Amino acid sequence: MPWAIIGILVGIIIGFGIDTTIPIEYIKYSAVSIIGILDALFGAAKAQATKEEYNTTIFLTGLVFNVLLALGITYIGEKLGLDLYLAVTVVFTFRIFSNFGQLRRAFLEKHLKTKI
Repeated sequence: MPWAIIGILVGIIIGFGIDTTIPIEYIKYSAVSIIGILDALFGAAKAQATKEEYNTTIFLTGLVFNVLLALGITYIGEKLGLDLYLAVTVVFTFRIFSNFGQLRRAFLEKHLKTKI
């Protein structure tokens, strides 16, 4: 876990240090990709914290599947002239908040030593 935190911090520092812009036509795709990645990360953190069966293969395939599904739905929506990326954003955001809530609950149970 400490290596993951160090990796995240290094990535943030590198990200702020690189001056790059994303073309406007790729903004939707970038947004749903990031949200899909966050959903997979929070799902893995929830599995680790709640003592569910954490499996790296399941995490990596879920991460790839989330991103590909989000990109596919966004692409289809763009071809149909619909803003389907909004639906992807809502669903993944709901899952992120759900996973975060379970993470918070597991953290409180662990540190307060009581069942909530």
